[in-house]
Amino acid sequence: MDKERAGIQSVEVGFALLDGLTRSRGPLMLKDLAAAAGMSAAKAHRYLVSFQRLGLVVQDARTARYDLGPAALKLGLASLARLDAMKLARERMPALMEAVGHTLALAVWGNRGPTIVHWEESPQAVTANLRLGDVMPLLASATGRCFAAYLPREITATLVQEELQHAARLRRTDLPADAAGVDALLREVRERGCARVVDTLLPGIVAFCAPVFDADGHLALGITTLGSIATFDPAWGGAVEAPLREAAERLSRDLGQADDTAARAPAAAAAR
Repeated sequence: MDKERAGIQSVEVGFALLDGLTRSRGPLMLKDLAAAAGMSAAKAHRYLVSFQRLGLVVQDARTARYDLGPAALKLGLASLARLDAMKLARERMPALMEAVGHTLALAVWGNRGPTIVHWEESPQAVTANLRLGDVMPLLASATGRCFAAYLPREITATLVQEELQHAARLRRTDLPADAAGVDALLREVRERGCARVVDTLLPGIVAFCAPVFDADGHLALGITTLGSIATFDPAWGGAVEAPLREAAERLSRDLGQADDTAARAPAAAAAR
């Protein structure tokens, strides 16, 4: 069994070069790529010769810099085509449930707004009166605020306006009163990378929703957790929000989101 699991060390060593190119913002000189992989330039060169033959790496004849090749692109595209964001998210729910200790839900954008498509209750679940297929409000729910913050404005504008008018009729002071208030609210969501409501959608309930992005930087789904204010940590960076946001960020990376995509997504959403 140990021999079967030993693998081929040279493959693992060589992969460090490919990983270095993946993490870099552009082509690298041999000495820089070798340093990123933690090996000598002579050793790195031997691996790169083989990777070039396989099409995993190319070298620019003019600058002598190395970059990922067409075979690497084919592998990446094939992997992305087989990824299922919902499947990956569902598989990770039990571990996340253990980390946060509260009910979890997954939501996607439907034809009427953010829609709950998966629900897992914790042992200490509270009565939330939410069901699969429920559409969440954009301003009064953490799930809705998450989608409103990261989707293009033209998709959410009509629903946001309807909710503003409804909140005005009910004279709700816990929701934004105008477009400027909505912009400030959604800007905070993007700055924190997570949405929160406290005693807003349901009495005595706190909820967070963290965004998950695909390889193109588009919002793929939202991961929501909620619980009673008596047992639920509502703090930013606390026992609930931190592991939730970390799980969403990790899932985004596994779906192909680049590190610079994470930085661009909030700015792009704000511009839209």
